[in-house]
Amino acid sequence: MEMLIPVNTQSNHPKYKQILEGVIASIEKGRLERGQQLPSINELAQQQNIAKVTVAKAYEELRQRGIITAKQGKGFYVASTEVKNSLNVFLLFDTLNAYKETLFYALKATLPENARLNLFFHHYDQNLFQSLIKNNLGNYQYYVVMPHFNQDISAIVRQIPLEKLVVLDKTVPKLKGDYAAVYQDFEKDIQLALTVGIDLLKRYTKLTLVLSKDQFQFVPEGIITGFKKFAKKQNIACAITDKFTPDLIKAGESYLLFADRDLISFIKYVHEAKLKLGREVGLISYDDTPMKEILEGGITVISTDFEQMGRTTGQLILERRKEQITNSTRLIQRKSL
Repeated sequence: MEMLIPVNTQSNHPKYKQILEGVIASIEKGRLERGQQLPSINELAQQQNIAKVTVAKAYEELRQRGIITAKQGKGFYVASTEVKNSLNVFLLFDTLNAYKETLFYALKATLPENARLNLFFHHYDQNLFQSLIKNNLGNYQYYVVMPHFNQDISAIVRQIPLEKLVVLDKTVPKLKGDYAAVYQDFEKDIQLALTVGIDLLKRYTKLTLVLSKDQFQFVPEGIITGFKKFAKKQNIACAITDKFTPDLIKAGESYLLFADRDLISFIKYVHEAKLKLGREVGLISYDDTPMKEILEGGITVISTDFEQMGRTTGQLILERRKEQITNSTRLIQRKSL
């Protein structure tokens, strides 16, 4: 077995990399097959007269790549013969919707074709969020997490080695250290976006932000803070409500909706009331989708560029950069406002 994993102790090439490359080479040549057992850490260390920690480091990287697997009390086995797969990425999103698909496929297209992306969802459940992270520690080279919680979850995220972490879409304010992130500045972005559309908004007597807290919908606190600051600075009549109901809709007023379910209900009731969208009633939706480009001739949106967010995340991973980058958000004006 020692010839399958050769180590040259006289070489300047790191010994753990020699082990890693030796296992890969043996798999490529067909000398190691899927399910075949490798020497234990102790056995290989003794055979090659090297430190056990060196073997453990090599095996751990091979395990993170998905090339080998560890079976409790039984040892290490070849798990995959797809050894050219250099990236194994854990993705933890809040939930799946149209713009998350855009983000995912942009990220996937940026990474090598043979990279493996395993996608999980926490559905705004902190216990599930923590469990998914804890149960997958050590299995991936990178962990891309979407921390959509207004509570402090820094202790949970801190379990991930910072050099393997990419925080996505929202910051974790109390998480300290050097790590990668691609995020929206919600408080600043909503103020800027609404200010860009101020002339259109002033055609209406009031702007109401509908949060839909009773639905499966996450609204960052920065959105609410930024909305209030916009209202104060622009001296425009604004209101915030937790739930959409048809009696909210009044001629001469405008609305900013978060949930797509509310968007459909809103348009339905506007039609029933025989009001003209974009003239008698104004509408802004949060987060753009292809549907919103054509619905009712175009729905005005406040949205970040999720395709760019995916590309930037992929570039940070490929280049192993630890930058924290703001992903721009803007108002896209269409017929509904």
